[in-house]
Order: sequence, then C-alpha cells, then structure tokens
Amino acid sequence: MSDMQINQVLQQMRVLAASAGLEGPKVTATTPVQPNFAAALKQSLDKVNGAQQKGNHLSTRFEMGDPDVDLAQVMIATQKASVSFEAATQVRNRLVSAYQDIMNMQV
Repeated sequence: MSDMQINQVLQQMRVLAASAGLEGPKVTATTPVQPNFAAALKQSLDKVNGAQQKGNHLSTRFEMGDPDVDLAQVMIATQKASVSFEAATQVRNRLVSAYQDIMNMQV
C-alpha cells in the first residue's frame, strides 16, 4: 500500500468520524504535525469506544426511568455508536487486506 493510499484511508476515516459527530481537535497551521498512524488509529478507536459508552450510559439511564433522558437521545447516541463502529470495522478490514497484499508480494 503506497503512502497515497494510506493517506486516502486516513482521509476516509476523518470524514467518517466527522460525519458520525466524532470530530477531533483542529490543528492550527502554525504547529508542525508529524504524521503518526498508530496515534491516529488509537485516537479513532478511543472515540468509537467513547461513543459506545455514551450510548450504553444513556440507554441505562433511560431504562432506569431518568426523566432527563428521552428515547430520541438514546436512539441517536446508539446509532452514532453503531455507525462509528461499522466505520472502524471497515478500516480494519482494509488494513488487513493491505497487510495480506504486502505479505503476498514477491521481492
């Protein structure tokens, strides 16, 4: 997998995270950014985990009868968690496929 393809995968991850409401902190143009794939992947997985925990927490509160939590909030939170988990699964599948392609290359 070339650097260009990796950058495309990262860009897709960012777009999916932004569409799921998991947008990360903005980086200013004055700070030099060193790309670190492991850190970006961990951050994305942490956000997916956070969305799932929020959905579970709201669901539990709704089931316990908390008047501050309504069904719409629970459904939106669980759907965001579901979409972000599906996106993470697709990224993982692409990474595994890329790894297998690299391992099958003849040198």
